[in-house]
Amino acid sequence: MARNSSGTDARNGIHLVADNRKARHDFFVEEVIEAGLALVGTEVKALREHRLNLRDSYARVKNGEIFLYGVHIGAYAPAGQFSHAETRPRKLLMHRREIDRLWGRVRERGYSLVPLRIYFKDGRAKAEIALAKGKKLYDKREAIARKTTRRELERALKHKKY
Repeated sequence: MARNSSGTDARNGIHLVADNRKARHDFFVEEVIEAGLALVGTEVKALREHRLNLRDSYARVKNGEIFLYGVHIGAYAPAGQFSHAETRPRKLLMHRREIDRLWGRVRERGYSLVPLRIYFKDGRAKAEIALAKGKKLYDKREAIARKTTRRELERALKHKKY
């Protein structure tokens, strides 16, 4: 996906707010699902100012609905005392069939629901949720070693003279 320096992809009308890079390091991502976010006004304004932290956040199915937990959306200063609660659970907007399918996979096969990124798509707040399986320590080490060797190889090819 081609983006300009501000994180906007003009072709799809996507404006990236936050990316959870640690999730791809800690989990094997099996499937990615897009969901809408139910937010209050000050949360939307804080998102537009990129006041968001996805670290250690997760999604969970509760009473047939999916909620995001651990997402920190900073206070919107001009709202003063009328601002939102910064770490409250936030509802994800998905079709019933999708929720039921995800709930079945999470319950039976030991998967987790992890938010990968939050962005605006055509002016609406969206979350990319991954159906993921946790990595073991040796998997993480292997991925780091692979990345390091690839980086060194690219560096060597770049500086090689013919």
